[in-house]
Amino acid sequence: MAALEEQERRLVLDRFTYDDAWALGTLLVELARERGAPVAIDVRRGGQQLFHAALPGSSADNDAWIDRKRRVVERYGCSSYLVGSRFRAKGTTFEASSRLDPDRFAAHGGSFPIAVRDAGVIGTVTVSGLPQREDHALVVEALQRFKSS
Repeated sequence: MAALEEQERRLVLDRFTYDDAWALGTLLVELARERGAPVAIDVRRGGQQLFHAALPGSSADNDAWIDRKRRVVERYGCSSYLVGSRFRAKGTTFEASSRLDPDRFAAHGGSFPIAVRDAGVIGTVTVSGLPQREDHALVVEALQRFKSS
């Protein structure tokens, strides 16, 4: 969990504009295509979807997973993978102990907060289509590259 928390501290951005959403989403598409990953990708700021892409092999189910994982980030202010990990560390599961509707919330890896310095969490970036650890890793890699550019 310490590594997941460190990722969130490290991946705070100086700004996040509409153009940045396009650049981050496009970067995720490129990374996914290089790997042949059958994913759907979503980038939001506040309640507005700024970027969405569905690659071959993804389905409408991935869009539903995106919504469920995104809601966890919006509620808890940290990555969906970290939220699920915190529940597992307590010897339980998100589904058993969160008291939230599992049809609307999923603490599975793949959604990450877009945090801006001095503004906090202002949005989300989410990937769905791979095992949860891989969804999470793809988002983190893209944010690291985006932040470095």
